[in-house]
Amino acid sequence: MVEGLVIKGGPQIEVLNGISLHGGLPTSFPREASVTAKVVVASLIEHWRAFGLPGYVQFDNDTIFQGPHTHPDVIGRVSRLCLSLGVVPVFVVPHEFGFQSTIENYNGTWQEKVWARFEHGALRDLQERSRRYVTALRHHRTDRIESAPRRRAFPKRWRLDLQSRPRGRIIYLRRTSALGAVEALGRSFEVDPHWLNRLVRVEVDLDGDKIRIYRLRRREPQDQPLLRELHHHIRNKKFSE
Repeated sequence: MVEGLVIKGGPQIEVLNGISLHGGLPTSFPREASVTAKVVVASLIEHWRAFGLPGYVQFDNDTIFQGPHTHPDVIGRVSRLCLSLGVVPVFVVPHEFGFQSTIENYNGTWQEKVWARFEHGALRDLQERSRRYVTALRHHRTDRIESAPRRRAFPKRWRLDLQSRPRGRIIYLRRTSALGAVEALGRSFEVDPHWLNRLVRVEVDLDGDKIRIYRLRRREPQDQPLLRELHHHIRNKKFSE
């Protein structure tokens, strides 16, 4: 998200941005007031209806995306949307920016090419300039976008049911502590006393009631041996609107 933008004499603006890893397909949603989880859900549905469903989608750990951190085992609205469509939500390592470099670069470019280049008299002016910029960038990247992995069609009769039991997988990229533990789902899990301050992939298997934790090395991305497997059942608590 891009936050803290204010139109002179007008409202405060926030922008929800997204970009695909393989094709570089951009999207931007400037809006007045705060971006909420409901806004993210509506924006993802609009984008995926137009362009199809990816295999996974990556977020930072903001509560808007992940859900509230006040209780353990909470699966938020955005994750439930993804899971209901068979898209794997992936949450990056907190406070580390390497995994977010693609979207951070796009955030900076959007601010340079759209926000800073013009004087916007109203939100609708900003939205139109943003739309034209995104359209032009998509056209410029046509070959790259078309060569990306094929997406699944958005299901015609799908309906979001926030109260149904989530199915599928959630992935958390994390760094172990000095004691070899890792935090995910609002809990702490012991991983390996010899794998300290190192990257891991925490895979939550909601169908199998398992958590599998894999070693992760950026220099050897294909080498991800299993460090630990845990039984972990997440009760389907009533989702709070």
